[in-house]
Formats: sequence, C-alpha cells, structure tokens
Amino acid sequence: MTRATRYFGVLTAALAGSAIAIVAAQQAPAPAPFTAAQAAAGRATYQANCASCHVADLGGRNEAPQLAGGDFMNTWRSRTAADLFDYMSSTMPPGGPSLAPDQYASVVAYILQQNGAQPGTTAFSGTQATRIGTVATGQRPTAAQTAAQTAAAGGGRGAGDGAGAGGGRGGAARVPQARGVTVAGDVKNYVPVTDEMLKTPPAGDWLMARRTYSGQSYSPLNEITTANVKDLKLAWVWNMNEGGANQTMPLVHNGVMYLWNTANVIQAIDAKSGELIWENEVGPMEHIGFGSMRNIAIYGDKIIAATTDARIVALSAINGKKAWDVTIADRAKGYSNTSGPIVAKGKVIQGLQGCTRYGTDRCFISAYDVNTGAQLWKFNTMAHNGEPGGDTWGKLEDNFRQGGETWIVGSADLDLNLTYWGIAQAKPWMPASRGTSVFDKGLYSASTVALDIDTGKLAWHYQHVPGESFDLDEVFERVLVDNGPDKFVFTIGKSGILWKLDRRNGKFLGAKETIFQNVYDRIDPQTGLVTYRNDIIEQKVQQWIQSCPSTEGGHNWQAMSYHQPTNALIIPLQQSCMEISGRPTELRDGAGGVNADRRFYEMPGTDGNVGRLAAFDATSMKELWSFQQRVPFLTAVLSTAGNVAFVGDLDRRFRAVDVKTGQTLWQARLGTSVQGFPVTFTAGGKQYVAVTTGLGGGSPRQVPRAIIPEVHHPNTGHAVYVFELPERR
Repeated sequence: MTRATRYFGVLTAALAGSAIAIVAAQQAPAPAPFTAAQAAAGRATYQANCASCHVADLGGRNEAPQLAGGDFMNTWRSRTAADLFDYMSSTMPPGGPSLAPDQYASVVAYILQQNGAQPGTTAFSGTQATRIGTVATGQRPTAAQTAAQTAAAGGGRGAGDGAGAGGGRGGAARVPQARGVTVAGDVKNYVPVTDEMLKTPPAGDWLMARRTYSGQSYSPLNEITTANVKDLKLAWVWNMNEGGANQTMPLVHNGVMYLWNTANVIQAIDAKSGELIWENEVGPMEHIGFGSMRNIAIYGDKIIAATTDARIVALSAINGKKAWDVTIADRAKGYSNTSGPIVAKGKVIQGLQGCTRYGTDRCFISAYDVNTGAQLWKFNTMAHNGEPGGDTWGKLEDNFRQGGETWIVGSADLDLNLTYWGIAQAKPWMPASRGTSVFDKGLYSASTVALDIDTGKLAWHYQHVPGESFDLDEVFERVLVDNGPDKFVFTIGKSGILWKLDRRNGKFLGAKETIFQNVYDRIDPQTGLVTYRNDIIEQKVQQWIQSCPSTEGGHNWQAMSYHQPTNALIIPLQQSCMEISGRPTELRDGAGGVNADRRFYEMPGTDGNVGRLAAFDATSMKELWSFQQRVPFLTAVLSTAGNVAFVGDLDRRFRAVDVKTGQTLWQARLGTSVQGFPVTFTAGGKQYVAVTTGLGGGSPRQVPRAIIPEVHHPNTGHAVYVFELPERR
C-alpha cells in the first residue's frame, strides 16, 4: 500500500465503530468500578480542565462531544471504562495530555456517575475492563443524588467547583479571576480612528480583520520587495500567553500594536521597540473551547474585542481601561466566540459560535452601538417555520434546527450598505444524524448572506451547499474585488471550491475546484448547484462514507489574499481525506452536537503532501501557479505592493514568496508552529512584518497529528515575531 493511500485512524470524539449493545431489559446496573469520593474529585478536575470545551453540564459543543446522556451512551455503551481512560489519557486535552493518571481516572469516574452509574467500593485504576453499558444507563442523576453520594463518601475531597482534586499533579486549581488593567500606561499622542480611516486606512496601519472592509489581506506598503526580502531579520519578539489556540491577528495604529492573547488578555505594545504599554486581563482567564480569538477591532478611542465566553468588551485604546461590556449569548448554554467584530457605520457587527445543542435558542449575527454596546439588530442564521427559508428543513421541528455559526468575521461594502458573512453548516454534521436528507436545504446553513448594515435585514443569500453533509464548512472569509463596474465577492470553503458571486445581488458567476474532491459528482456551471454522490444521498447512521477533502478542509480559517497589482487570489490549501460515520442522535432539547466519527487518510495523488499554496486569476479563475509541501500552512496569506506574499506552516517556517511565481524568496524557522494572520505596518517610517506562533485548534491541527506523525514542534511557544530590513548604510 502506498503512502498516498495508507489509512491512519483518528477519532475526534470517541473510538470508532462502537456498536450499540443491548442491555437486559429491566436489569438494574451493577455497581461501577469507582468510588463516590473519586467521582467527586473527578468533578473538580473536570470543571478545571474539561468544562471549557465540553461545558459544565457535560452537554458538549462543536467538536467537543456530549459526555452524559443518550448520545454518549450510543457511542460508548459497548466499550469499556478502560477504553475511555485510554482514549482520554492519550488524546485529551487537545493540546496534548497533561493530567496525572489518577486525575484521568477520577474524570472517568465522574463521567460514569453522570451517566447513571452507581459508585462502588473499589476505586477505578484505569485498567478495569468493565463494559460501560453494564453499569451506566445514560440517565443523569439529580443534583440531590450526586450530593447524597458525595456525603455518604465523607464529603469527597474536591467536590466543589474549582476545588483541588487532590492526589494528581497540581490538582484542579481554581480558574484565576481576571484583574482588569494589570500593567498601567498610556499611548502617547493617540489619534482617534475615524470612519474615513476605516474606509481608506493609512498605508502603514492595519485597522481591522484582513486590513480593509474588502477583506483582501493586502497592503500597499512596498519597502520590502522581491529584491530585498532575502535580507529580512528579526526586529523583536514578544512571548504571549500559553494555552489554548493562538491564531490571532494583531492590529497596528500609528505605531502601536494591539494584541489579543489566549485567556482573553489584551495588550498594547510599541510596534517599533516591542515595549509593553498596557495590559488588561479582560477574562475569563480560561481557555474556553479552542480558546482562540482571531481578530479584534478599533474605532475612535476604543479597542473592541469579543471574548471566548460570548461577550463584547470595549477598552480605551489609550490606557486599556474598560468602557463597556455586554453579553452576546449565555455561555452556560455552550455559546462562545473565536473571532471578533467588524465596525461599520458606528455599529459593532459580531458573529456567534457554539450553536450545536438542541433547544429554542439559535445562532445569530448581531450589531451593537459602538459607543454604548446597546444591541441594535439581530439576524438569526437558522430559519424557523413561518419565516423565509423555514420550509427548507423537511419535517424537522424548530428546536432541532441547530448550527449556522458565524465563526469568521465578515466583510462590508459601505457603498452598497451591505455586510457579507459566511454561515456554517447545520448540526449534527450528517443529515442522517439530524433527521433530514441532502435534499433538505436547511437555510441559511452553508451560505453567504448579505445583510443591510443599518437594519440587519437580509438583502440576499446564496447557499453554496444545500443539505451539507460532511462538515465541509463554507463559513470562511468573504473577499470583495472590483473589476471596472463589476463587484464580486469571492469565498472558498472546506470543499476547496472557489466561489465567485455578484455581491450586489448574490448571482452565481463561477466556481473553481482548487484541489481534488469526490463529494460532488457535478457542479452546475450556470447555477453552481452541487450534486452529491449516490452513496452520500443514501447515507445512514453508523455507516462509514469516504470524503475528499476531510474536515481539515481544502481551505479553512487561514484566509486567502487578493493581490491587487496582479489580480491574483493567493490561497492556502490543505489536502487530506477521511471516512466519516454519523451517530444516532436523540431528538430532545439539550442533545445534539456534531455526532460523527472520523478516520483521516492521505489524499490520493498528493504523494503525502498536505499543504498547498496556489494563486488564481480573479477574472478567469484559472490557476497561475502552485506548490505543495508535506506540512499544512497554518497562517493566512499576506500580500503586499512589493510583490511579496507571506505565509507560515506547521513545521515552524515563515516564508516570503514571489506573488508572480510562488518561488520562495526568504524563510525563517521560528520557535513553534507558525499560526495566525501575518500583518505588515510602519513604525518610525519603516516597514515591518509581524506573525504569531501558536498551538491548538481543530481539524487543521488534528489531521496532521494523524497523517504526518514525523513532524514535531515544541508544545509551548506562543509569541509574536516582528521582522525588518537592516538599516541602510
């Protein structure tokens, strides 16, 4: 078997292929192999180390599965407690196993207890091969029952939230409280950011996500060119918070860099010298979900940031003091954010993530007054009965229409008064799991929506993939390009299809397959409508189906760049495949989730190369150049008027390439994997290039661990690196 077709198995939520065992009817479960005190200690360890992803009530969200209830039992009923221990201790947390064996054992005990298992007299050691279905029912104990078990065991060291679990390495420490401003200082000679500056930014500033409302990730700076980029050297480096997923994009205004750190810490740094000016621990000081935040915003005298617990906070850009703080959605229900807002016409426009659990709430895009934080409008991304698009969900009731997150910040055209957002897929991932078919469109999932900036009303939508089936998300950047009187919006999703629409009305103009895909048999050249393979149309739960690309995506959050002088879209791409199997899902409030297992493997025809960088002509959509490499690119692409594009990868390399040929002109190897959004700016009249290094994340990190095991990098090293040309002599 060749390397290109060799299979590598990874399960993101549970061991694959677990059958549903039948427990003898009416038979009371036997006592489980754990003690009440052990489960109580596990509760504290879980709250400190697991709840940020799987949620305090074990309900799960996004790729973190439910750990209590029917969905958990459907996956784990026929597996053993030792299997669960082995899986957790070898793969969790996602950044790398970091707990002591007795802590993993106590978390297993707590999970079993929360699935109705009764504690016994023997502690769980991690080796007992007790089949979970023989001791657990999936019925959650009441709070009183859990308290009674704890009391009967003598209180159970570590029973309280955040209390030390004891016995394990470091215990389960309390989450530290955010302290607000921890380093005091003032930005000197601060210049307020105006509407006109956001619309036409100074060449040396980077004032919003992907630099401009058009989202092009292009800079007009040209001091660094194809001729001299080989001379780049390190100007300074700043170590950032460790933990969570560091995927951030610095802002730079008038020589000051504003930097989001994991655990919701924001800093102002002198962009020339690297000296810290002020710091604010906005909080919460924990890594919720992946713990990432991809962008922040600036307007007037305020830095405006979303937090990972689904709030928006405005700080003084001068001294970091809080101006206002509002809640977007209830964190206790699993809501969060991994990207920040865009500010347009005095409105802070923000997406939402974590919309995976069944219930009456749903995902939305919302706008807030930039001066006060007052909500101005809200657009729901999942259509209910009686609303436009509400008849596209088959017979599925409203409370089971979930998903539709907006976890990548949108773009805007102020002249058209429209803001453009990508909407994620429906949840669970596979129609067979969510009780629909591929013919149930499920609006507005997998769509581009254009919203009126003033009112939030839908101007138009285009659904790229009706009935999306494989977590092949279409949520990513919307790049606005003008060509004479024509106004385009480009986007590319996990399927690797580059889409071209008329941004005035959503009319389909073209599609280009940028990598190998076998999910769609046909893309209609007139409408863009995709046709699935027959086996995907006929899918059933617990049936493995092949998909190229995988959930790593042909493209993911690492944004493309539109290089204006050459009319080229330069896109970071990934090449991997998978088998995916949908799980049965309970149709009840509180259930849901993504509910699928995956096994990743190398994409045929790539010779094991996962990373690909390619350029496409924005007019014809023809490929101009490309190159492949073993490791994936983990940064967005930044292009400049100096005809240089910058990109970083998993193997710690940050490189500059010629935008016309793709030839590598310069590269540097940094402390750990290069991850985030490169930016360029001026300070003291000189051009600099900055990029972050980081760890953590979803499929773009999980897939390489499975199919590129020979590539290693340090498990610490979050930092921002800033490069410059040598002084002229």
